[in-house]
Amino acid sequence: MQTQDSLFTNRNAILATMHKKEQVIAPILEQELGIKLIIRADLNTDSFGTFSRDIKRAGTQIEAARLKAEKALEITGEKIAIASEGSFAPHPHLPYISSNKEIVIFIDRELDLEIIGEEFSTDTNHNHQAIQNLESAFDFAKKVGFPEHGLIVMLNENPKDSSEVFKGINTESKLIEAVNLILKNSSTGKAHMETDMRAMYNPTRMKNIEKATRNLISKIKSCCPKCSTPGFTITQRIQGLPCGMCYAPTLLTKAVIYECKKCGFRKERLFPDGIELADPGQCTYCNP
Repeated sequence: MQTQDSLFTNRNAILATMHKKEQVIAPILEQELGIKLIIRADLNTDSFGTFSRDIKRAGTQIEAARLKAEKALEITGEKIAIASEGSFAPHPHLPYISSNKEIVIFIDRELDLEIIGEEFSTDTNHNHQAIQNLESAFDFAKKVGFPEHGLIVMLNENPKDSSEVFKGINTESKLIEAVNLILKNSSTGKAHMETDMRAMYNPTRMKNIEKATRNLISKIKSCCPKCSTPGFTITQRIQGLPCGMCYAPTLLTKAVIYECKKCGFRKERLFPDGIELADPGQCTYCNP
């Protein structure tokens, strides 16, 4: 019987990326799992959606990542594929704050596994702005970390196709050229500018992809106590951590449920955050 440590050793895996995500994903997977990462230049992951919206994303975030991985398996005939997908949106609880959710999906056809690593972070420079001239363009660029972080310039925020979009702007000369050209062709005298969120042009996002990859590794190494299948992970959070003053249940997590996708075994773990009583400031009775 194979141990978890030997399930992936010396096996080939396709990493579905054209945006240099291998820089952070490959070292972790190769060191932790012993697999050999392969990049295919003929895999166009942009066909599954672009942040600049000239190509609509295929389905949900997870569905798009899954489609990338499945396409990689299809064109190579390999058994393991990894793909990632990011999303950017206003934070669900913090006004005026942007958030970045990264997922890294791991599919193993031989072992019938699908495991997803995740990272949710407010560490992002995701931003956009209408500009009227070079001065406003450079003001925006400075605010979002240019030139270490790339930029996109387009006629408007909903481009008809890629011909209206200038991507990968990471030098002053490229920025000046793109802004002048777009403004020259703009009927409104304005252009739309935004951060280029592709991984190779956004080191902040690349760090979040690295964190999602490490989360993936922790899930792969969490094996079911019953059948030893990797991916024994949290599928449910149960609220009700008691208040430290009145002991009434709060909205904080009291327990989590781990579940195996293969055999269905479930296990409850109390106090996953390491605290057994909630701060009274989190209690709707003590702090209404």
